[in-house]
Amino acid sequence: MRLTQNGRILCISIGIIYLWFGFLKFFPGLSPADMLAKQTISLLTFNFIPERMGILLLAIIEVAIGICLIFKIQLKKVIVAAITHLVLTFVPVVFFPEISFSQAPFSLTLVGQYIIKNIVIISALLLIYPRSYENLTQ
Repeated sequence: MRLTQNGRILCISIGIIYLWFGFLKFFPGLSPADMLAKQTISLLTFNFIPERMGILLLAIIEVAIGICLIFKIQLKKVIVAAITHLVLTFVPVVFFPEISFSQAPFSLTLVGQYIIKNIVIISALLLIYPRSYENLTQ
């Protein structure tokens, strides 16, 4: 089974989002998610990874995911990595509710909306996840 044209468009679209958002993180303060990402990385690593290094690693990972999605490189592994990354973006909803909600649990802040929209990207990634080896080679 081959990746459909719609699947290809989804791969490229999500790849562009990852590339764009990841690229911004290379420049301190340019990404609107910069502080949120730093706080989340600090929480998840128990402050083991310094903020600047954490954000640079995240930038590299996001750009790599974007490039791999656009050029269909190791799709199965990359989609698993992307879904894992996106699931971790929900950490602030649980651990920083004051940032995610103006009135919990229904009224989202702009940051909360930024996080919740990842449900759509996760769904799209699950849709294009290769179901057979043939998908990876075409």
